[in-house]
Amino acid sequence: MSDTSESRANGPLSFDLTWRPWIPVLRRDGTPDELSLREVFAQAHRLRRIVGDVPTQEFALLRLLLAVVHDALDGPRDTEDWAELWADDDCFAPLPAYFDTHLGRFDLLHPRTPFFQVADLRTARDEVFSLNRIVADVPNGEPFFTSRMPAVDGLGFAEAARWVVHAHAYDTSGIKTGTVGDARAKNGKVYPLGVGWAGTLGGVFVDGDTLRETLLLNLVAADTTGVRIDSDDRPAWRREPCGPTAAANRHPSGVRDLYTWQTRRLRLHFDEDGVHGVVLGYGDPLTAHNLHTREPMTAWRRSKAQEKKRGEALVYLPREHDPSRAVWRGLASLIAEREVAGQGAEAASVLRPGILEWVARLVTEGELPRGFLIRTRVVGAVYGTQQSVIDEIVDDHLAMAVLLHRQDREYAQQAIDAVGDAERAVTVLGDLATDLARAAGAQTDGPRSRARERGFAALDDPYRLWLRTLADAADPAEQRTLWRRQTRRIIRRLGDELLAEAGDAAWEGRIVTTPKGAVWFNSAYAEGWFRYRLGDALGLADSAGAEADEQQPSGTDAAAADAGLPTDRARS
Repeated sequence: MSDTSESRANGPLSFDLTWRPWIPVLRRDGTPDELSLREVFAQAHRLRRIVGDVPTQEFALLRLLLAVVHDALDGPRDTEDWAELWADDDCFAPLPAYFDTHLGRFDLLHPRTPFFQVADLRTARDEVFSLNRIVADVPNGEPFFTSRMPAVDGLGFAEAARWVVHAHAYDTSGIKTGTVGDARAKNGKVYPLGVGWAGTLGGVFVDGDTLRETLLLNLVAADTTGVRIDSDDRPAWRREPCGPTAAANRHPSGVRDLYTWQTRRLRLHFDEDGVHGVVLGYGDPLTAHNLHTREPMTAWRRSKAQEKKRGEALVYLPREHDPSRAVWRGLASLIAEREVAGQGAEAASVLRPGILEWVARLVTEGELPRGFLIRTRVVGAVYGTQQSVIDEIVDDHLAMAVLLHRQDREYAQQAIDAVGDAERAVTVLGDLATDLARAAGAQTDGPRSRARERGFAALDDPYRLWLRTLADAADPAEQRTLWRRQTRRIIRRLGDELLAEAGDAAWEGRIVTTPKGAVWFNSAYAEGWFRYRLGDALGLADSAGAEADEQQPSGTDAAAADAGLPTDRARS
C-alpha cells in the first residue's frame, strides 16, 4: 500500500479524493500515472484515457467523471451549449470551485459523510469482512486464479476508492449479511436483489483522442431526443447521505443520478496504513425495464416475454454483451434508429445507445464534421452462478466514420448487410467442417464450432478496416460487393485448409444416408457443395471468371489482401 491518509489537525483520518491521487490514467505519450480529481480535469487534454484495474472499473470511473462534469457545468442544455464547451480549451475551469463547495462529500474517510459509503454501517454482530467482497479480480471461491491469493488482506486508500466506485456499479448479487437498520434483513440476511446497475448494461461509450474529448463526446445535452433528464437531476454527493436501508420508491432523475446510483451500502474499515476490511450490503434497487429514456450508455432490446409477463404494451431491457461475439457482429444494435413505434408501426426490436444517438445529432447538426471518426468502446460484465460471481469481462471497440447519421442510412444498411454476409459465409464454412466429419465418420459438433470460430476470427480485422473506410466510398453498394468478394476469398482459403487437414478417412469417404437417399460422402463431394453454397450465400456466381478474379495470393500478399490493402501483384 503506497499511499497514506492525512490527519485533520490530530483529528480523524482523511483521504480527499479531489486532492489525493487515486485515478489511474494513461498519458498521451504512453506513460501511466495516478491523479486526483482536480488533476484529471486540469490535465484532461494531455491524457489519453482512464485505465482502471479492470475494464469495468474504467467504465465506472468514466461515469463518475461525467456526473461531476454534468453537475459542475449544469449542462449542456443543447448542442449550441455543447459546441461552446468543445471549442473552449478551458471548459473545465469551473471544476475547482465546484470541488471546494462539496469538499466534505469527496473524502473517502470522512467520519459522517464518507464518499459513497454509510458512516455507521454495521452488522448485528459487528462483523468486518474480507476485501475480496469488493475487489473484482479475486474470483469468489477461486482465490488461486489471482495474484492476490488467497485473499486481499489490505488496500491502499487510492485503490480502495476505485473499488468502492466499482462495487456500486458492478457488485455481484447473492445473499448478503443484513445490516442494522435495514428493514429488508430477515434472520440477519438480505436475499438477492440483483447486481450493481452498470452490471445490467451492455456498456457503450465514445472514445476520443484525449480524455477531454472522451468526456465531452459522452456529455449528452438535456434536450437529447429519447433521453429524459429532469431539472432536479443531481449526483449522490448532492443528496442526503444514505442510511442502511433503501430509499423508498425512488426513481432516477437523469444521468447524474444514474451514473452515481447507490446500489450498495458499504463502509470501509481502516487505520492509518490503509483499508483492511469492509461491510457490504444492498442499497437502492433499480428495475431495468423501460429505463431506455434514462440510461444512454447501453443498447436496448424489446422483450415480448416481459411484455406478456408484466401486462405492458412495450418493454425494453438493456442489451448485454455476448463475450463470444465481437462487437461488429452486433452492429445493428449500435446503429438502429432510436425511435419507438409511431402510430400503426411495429415497435423497434432494438434501440441504439443514447450516447450514439447524441453523437449522430452532433454530426447531423454540423457541430462535428460528417467524416468524424466515431470510436465506439463496449465494456460489460458477464455474471455466472445466479449472478453471484463475475465470469468474464467484455472489452471491445469499433471505429466507424459514418453510419450513425440519418443522411448516411444507405451506408449504415450496407454495413449491417455486410455483417450478414459474414454470418452466412461462416455458416457455409461450418457446413463444410460438418460434411468432412461425416465423411470421416467422426462427431460433427466440435469441428463445426471450431470452424465457425476460425471463420469469424479471420474476418474480424478485415471487417473492422472495411467499416472504418466505408465513409470514403462514393458508392456504398459497390463497396459491399468488394466486401463480399473479400469474404469469399478468406472463407475459400479457410475451406481449402479444412480440406487439407481432413485426412485420408474423409478423402476415401463413406456411404451416408440423406433425405434424398444414400450418398457417397467424401472430401471431394464436400468441396463441391462448399463452393456452391459459398457462392450462393454471397450472391456471387462461382464461374470461371469469378475463379480468376478470386485467385488467392500467397505469403505477404495474402495478408495484405485480407486486410483490404493492395498486394504486391496489384501494385506492380
